[in-house]
Amino acid sequence: MDKHDFVIRFAGEGGQGLVTSADALARAAAHAGYFVQTHSTFPSQIMGGPASSQVRISTTPVLSSGDGVDVLVALNQYAYDHHNEDLNPGGVTVYNAEEYELPEGGNYFGIKADELAKSTGNARAANMVTIGAVANLIDFKLEEIDEFITQRFTRGRDGDAEIIEANIKAVRLGVDVAASSGFSVGQLEAATPPDYQQIVITGNAALAMGATAAGLNFYVGYPISPATTVLVWMENNLWGEDRFVHQVASEIEAINATLGAGFAGKKAMTATAGPGFSLMSEGLGLAWMAEIPMVVTNVQRGGPATGLPTKSEQSDLYTSMHPAHGDIRMPLLAPGTIEECFYAAALAQNWAERYQGPVILVTEFGLAERGENIRRPDLSKISAESRTTVSESDTGKRYDSWDGSTPLPGMPIPGGPGAYVANGSEHDEIGDTTHLPRHHVRLTERRFKKIDLLDGAHYEIENANAETIIMPWGSSKGPAREAYDRLRDQGADVGWLYSVSLNPLPEEVTEVLKTGKKIIVPELNYLGQWSSLLRMEGYNAESITQYTGLPFRPADLVDSISERIGAGVTA
Repeated sequence: MDKHDFVIRFAGEGGQGLVTSADALARAAAHAGYFVQTHSTFPSQIMGGPASSQVRISTTPVLSSGDGVDVLVALNQYAYDHHNEDLNPGGVTVYNAEEYELPEGGNYFGIKADELAKSTGNARAANMVTIGAVANLIDFKLEEIDEFITQRFTRGRDGDAEIIEANIKAVRLGVDVAASSGFSVGQLEAATPPDYQQIVITGNAALAMGATAAGLNFYVGYPISPATTVLVWMENNLWGEDRFVHQVASEIEAINATLGAGFAGKKAMTATAGPGFSLMSEGLGLAWMAEIPMVVTNVQRGGPATGLPTKSEQSDLYTSMHPAHGDIRMPLLAPGTIEECFYAAALAQNWAERYQGPVILVTEFGLAERGENIRRPDLSKISAESRTTVSESDTGKRYDSWDGSTPLPGMPIPGGPGAYVANGSEHDEIGDTTHLPRHHVRLTERRFKKIDLLDGAHYEIENANAETIIMPWGSSKGPAREAYDRLRDQGADVGWLYSVSLNPLPEEVTEVLKTGKKIIVPELNYLGQWSSLLRMEGYNAESITQYTGLPFRPADLVDSISERIGAGVTA
């Protein structure tokens, strides 16, 4: 039976090549013209502990990690016991027969991948044995895997040909074992490759690339899961004249170095996760008060405290929008797809320059580490805005009152014309400390008024006349969109509302919110943070929450939303 969509999961212990297997299959499928998305979950230790990595392969764009699994590769008994329940009807498990045995009669068969790999002369080819078995089960063209292997291991080194030959042989050995089992989960329909160039990329890499495309020239960071790979990307790529990248000793050093670079005229950014973001609170308050352009990326993970360093959660929204004491509400962008990570990171740089202040970019583990094929970004279409600096016509009063009717006063750069004091205390027009009420009133209003300058973020509105509207944010967009499409196909009267920018919200989005329609917000936290913030603004919002450390399943959202609206439909 032809199918347009398969989910394959590799489960075992950290260090067994699970992520490598899923990534290899994803890249081979993407090269063949399919749409792919990977999802991994693993413990925070270096090796060992329960882990899994999966890939969803489809003839249409992949919105989520799916509802269940079609093929499970279980490398130990624990993996089988804890993942077998996720098998879809007709799904098949490939188990590690060198590690454990299962009774006869189930939808599974054993494979001795290590033993077969050794027979090829390359003991490290065990992953290719299992990939071969999976390919047979979904009737995936072996030529595509062969081409992927050839490209991956052609490195200009002695022995490349032998490695390629051994890996291709390992794939065929896996195919033979699966074929002899008699199992099949269907035939993957032929791909219709898109008419545009694609790249396979992770969310953190897309984010780093987008920021760099918009002119980022200063990056410092401290390693912390799941933000570390942004630092690694920068260390490998942010090179050249007038560019600087450095690993600092703490998150406090990171925020203060970023603040200093922004003060000095650089386009500066750092990235961290919840615990590190908490340490940056005082520096962010100073950036808001002194109006220093900079970008801070918070790659969310489960919390509080150490929490769940390698799991998905959207529980830092309160903290990210209001990171410091006093009256403060940061501009905040929350991309929901890998492609949006690229463009949101570029926009964050431009926003910081445009309004002369800090911008928060929020993602989370589920976006940071997953791989996906996206349209190759056209770097030539990315603008690189620069802050207004001092000119001869400036009054020299950087912190003058501002009502939005004129351009912002220019920002003096050390070594250039003009002067001011970048002051964390309330200040007058040139930055000198003052406690006079009139200055605190006018500068508080100025700091919030500047946010009106920020626009250009992506948003989506569909079927806005429906009585109930689904409004996800961040990484919950994909599962929510898949649920929305299913509900619409089944006749449910629901609408769709989505914005990458959570502060400020685009005017078109607020117009929909003002109609008083019921807004349902799927989000990965306990408190229902986004719906709570919407209710603070007077909007009729309520949340569907999940806090398991895993992303939503579209089928679960269909059921939950149906209960809320009384639609009488099921997943």
